[in-house]
Amino acid sequence: MKLSPDETIFWEHGFITINLTIVTTWILMLLLAIASWLITRNLKKDIHISRWQSTLEIITITIKNQIKEIGLNEPEKYIGFIGTLFLFIAVANLCIIFPWYEPPTGSLSTTVALAICVFMAVPFFGIEKSGILGYLKSYLRPTFIMLPFNLISEISRTIALAIRLFGNIMSGGMIVAILLSITPFIFPIVMNLLGLLTGMVQAYIFSILATVYIAAAVQKSG
Repeated sequence: MKLSPDETIFWEHGFITINLTIVTTWILMLLLAIASWLITRNLKKDIHISRWQSTLEIITITIKNQIKEIGLNEPEKYIGFIGTLFLFIAVANLCIIFPWYEPPTGSLSTTVALAICVFMAVPFFGIEKSGILGYLKSYLRPTFIMLPFNLISEISRTIALAIRLFGNIMSGGMIVAILLSITPFIFPIVMNLLGLLTGMVQAYIFSILATVYIAAAVQKSG
């Protein structure tokens, strides 16, 4: 039983390796980019809109409302980043309905990369809000003694974010594989539905935590 799609290697030369995780990730990004272009190329402002545009607007409004409820009063600034995180993780996890598909979120390298994106986005939005000095001063609050603890907190929550997503997706995949090997004719549909639900929940949790971290940085440095 494979623990990660990283174990499937297509090409390797020196330290450069192209594995299933990389291939799947790039295919998903390509499909998302093409789908985004197809859906948004004929957007309309009148009352008669397509089902695709209606669905897109529902998703966009829902994400904006979630961002605003967490404490970011200008969700338009953050929806590009948060929405992209959510859609990528959600689509990556939902595609388990296809045979032989292994989600890239089941690889620690992918979840670490996503967590690093959040790690970099937090100071980016904090500096955008209050400037570099204002943001750096936030690490000294309420007293300068908190500086090392605040720095450790930034690093530890990034690690936790990566491991949480990786652990949940990997363990879910292992449970499904074990149950299917024991009773292949009883559990497939139920376990696939459970996998879809778990994938959506993990996408939601990851994007919500990213939003919370950004909101904390913006409010703390404001």
